[in-house]
Amino acid sequence: MADRLAQEGFVAFAPDLYGGNVAHDSDEALRMMPALPVARGVELLSGAVDHLLSLPEVTSDTVGAVGFCMGGGFVLYLAAADPRVSAAVPFYGVIQGEFPDFSGLKAQILGHYGELDESIPTKSLDALRETVERQSGITADLRLYPANHAFFNDGRPVYDADSATRAWASTVPFLHAQLG
Repeated sequence: MADRLAQEGFVAFAPDLYGGNVAHDSDEALRMMPALPVARGVELLSGAVDHLLSLPEVTSDTVGAVGFCMGGGFVLYLAAADPRVSAAVPFYGVIQGEFPDFSGLKAQILGHYGELDESIPTKSLDALRETVERQSGITADLRLYPANHAFFNDGRPVYDADSATRAWASTVPFLHAQLG
């Protein structure tokens, strides 16, 4: 994904939140997820923001964050905690427990979710949208696709080419608009 974002003209960075540990299947990934406390993940991602903003190639004083599944949830946590994030793009972002405090949110949010995703009920997206708006005044654009969880991942059986194409086609211009 970092390569795809770089091809679109962005300085892209994919931080390692697990210190080199790699999940080789979805069961292993599900076991690893709870081992990373949200506060530690946000701390590591804020360090990634520090790094990106220190690079001479970065011409903005804000960054965009794109993530998938747990990473999509972390995009929301990071955006809530770090005002240097001006664009947040969670793909089927999983929130672990309570929503973060969005009162300091500065980022615009474009989220992509599957209607068939049983792990993220569409009702929870209404609650997320309402919480973001109530706490920050920002209206999150949370889009639904006729697809399942991980619909963007072309290596999974649930890959949905049409939904993935549509989501990407809106993500790139959104990032350009927010980041300049």
